[in-house]
Amino acid sequence: MDMERIHSILNNKEKCDVFYDDRPVWIQGVNENMAKVGFIDNFEEKDVFIQDLYERNLYN
Repeated sequence: MDMERIHSILNNKEKCDVFYDDRPVWIQGVNENMAKVGFIDNFEEKDVFIQDLYERNLYN
C-alpha cells in the first residue's frame, strides 16, 4: 500500500478492508512511512510500515 491510498482510506467514509499479516486492522494514524494500526480481533496496537498493509481483492 502507498501513502496516497492510506490518505484516501482515512479521508473516505466507505468501509475498506485493510490487512496486516493476514489480520484485519484499522488505521489509527500515519507518520511518514509508518502507520499505527489497531487489530480488529483484539485490543493490540502496533506500528507497522505502510508498504506492509494491503487490501484483499474481493473480485478474485
